[in-house]
Amino acid sequence: MTYKSIAETNNFIVLDKFTKYSEVNEAPAAYQTEAALEKEFIQDLIHQGYEYLTNLNTQEAMLANVRLQLQSLNNMEFSDGEWARFVEEYLDKPSDNLVEKTRKIHDNYIHDFVFDDGHIQNIYLVDKKNITRNKVQVISQFEQKGYHANRYDVTILVNGLPLVQVELKKRGVAIREAFNQVHRYSKESFNSQNSLFKYIQLFVISNGTDTRYFANTTKRDKNSFDFTMNWAKADNTLIKDLKDFTATFFEKRVLLNVLLTYSVFDTSDTLLIMRPYQIAATERILWKIKSSYQAKNWSKPESGGYIWHTTGSGKTLTSFKAARLATQLEFIDKVFFVVDRKDLDYQTMKEYQRFSPDSVNGSESTAGLKRNIEKDDNRIIVTTIQKLNNLMKSESDLAIYQKQVVFIFDECHRSQFGEAQKNLKKKFKKYYQFGFTGTPIFPQNALGAETTASVFGRELHSYVITDAIRDEKVLKFKVDYNDVRPKFKSIETEQDEQKLNAAENKKALLHPERIKEISQYILQNYRIKTHRTQGNNRGFNAMFAVSSVDAAKCYYEELNKLQKDSDKPLKIATIFSFAANEE
Repeated sequence: MTYKSIAETNNFIVLDKFTKYSEVNEAPAAYQTEAALEKEFIQDLIHQGYEYLTNLNTQEAMLANVRLQLQSLNNMEFSDGEWARFVEEYLDKPSDNLVEKTRKIHDNYIHDFVFDDGHIQNIYLVDKKNITRNKVQVISQFEQKGYHANRYDVTILVNGLPLVQVELKKRGVAIREAFNQVHRYSKESFNSQNSLFKYIQLFVISNGTDTRYFANTTKRDKNSFDFTMNWAKADNTLIKDLKDFTATFFEKRVLLNVLLTYSVFDTSDTLLIMRPYQIAATERILWKIKSSYQAKNWSKPESGGYIWHTTGSGKTLTSFKAARLATQLEFIDKVFFVVDRKDLDYQTMKEYQRFSPDSVNGSESTAGLKRNIEKDDNRIIVTTIQKLNNLMKSESDLAIYQKQVVFIFDECHRSQFGEAQKNLKKKFKKYYQFGFTGTPIFPQNALGAETTASVFGRELHSYVITDAIRDEKVLKFKVDYNDVRPKFKSIETEQDEQKLNAAENKKALLHPERIKEISQYILQNYRIKTHRTQGNNRGFNAMFAVSSVDAAKCYYEELNKLQKDSDKPLKIATIFSFAANEE
């Protein structure tokens, strides 16, 4: 039985295909008042199945609506006295701040409530298992007083609780103004006493032509505008127009998934809402595990895949979410998160524990790894490839070899194509393996026969450096090419890595004449390239990357020799870092 991937695409919230409103309709009126924009937005939400509550504009009305929604969700009824007690003890506890309220949505969303007659029932604020059971409603122009009275544009309620706040500006007004307004409301009234608006998880700002979303984190300073995000399609095409954003992001299932599945409330009390490419990658990994399991097609490259996400784009959060959601699949026994080298193991453990302290178990040694595998409550295991390989070599018959397991490799480098990979294929009978990388190996840059795709399976999602630069999520870079030195032209333009590694060519690259010329160029151009010519002499430092320890020593000596008589020599230090561990 074969599965066609396209049949399942409707289950993704980050869409592969979406025809933008502007492509099939004439452009909206260039001038549209804020009120008209708001009205149209609410109308679009109603068409998508949101219930519009026209007269909900006081705190009392909001609480009465929460009561109705929670009674419906939990299939029970509160007496007036019980409801007052539930609000006071749990729902709107006077001492609660933003952080406690957010924790109630993510971790403490089930409350054991004792009714007047003595029986106890779990009261759920949200249903995370069956997402579509949560009721979404929309209200507008809710007024609330803190230090100042503010009126909020559009609020989305989930089971009666305000979880999403939308601030609109008319077309042509800078979107930053909507951001600044949210910032002001946060200081003035959202968090006033007994305000259910402390439950807000997500802000959406729009001026009609640009629409962005961002998490309601406690740390909000002026620079955090950089953390606002556009929604996007799976190919990273941005969805900016409010019409298109409403049709995709505000589709009920999508919004509920973003709020309840694709967000992380970490141990430092920061709410992280995933970016579209992080969600897309996570969804496609989970889809791959499920479809391969259904087709009984495991332990092959086609039962896994790799994610090409550029360095600095938040791979750890994506891999953590994928690992965490994979452990919730009833047929998966364990998820291994595999990293290279000991120092990374500790670093990744700390990162993972930042997201969720109890879901992760690292191990000090191969024996520790074995103990961790045998514990039932341990669903995610962080280990290094070296430890995993030693375990497979020393233990011929572990129960885990027969179970359903997922492997997620943090950086699928060449070092993971070797012995460990062969042992893994031999030992584990039912596995699904995924690799994250910022630098995939393709046939044209492979040293041997193996490529990232031949080991891990096809590319499931990509978010490359050009996407990140366009989204202003990483710094731009500029490349200047230098004229090749005539004497060394043939070696400097050589593409073949094997030839470059040949002994005589290594010698040519380290020829004293060549090193001297390059060192002189660096010293002559350093001030210009690091922006130190602006008078105040403040600029950037620079890093010079070379191919080997031998090269580093040669350049270090040459640069110092050339500066021997300089009255302001550059300070030069050498840093040696490990290569990825070979077997």
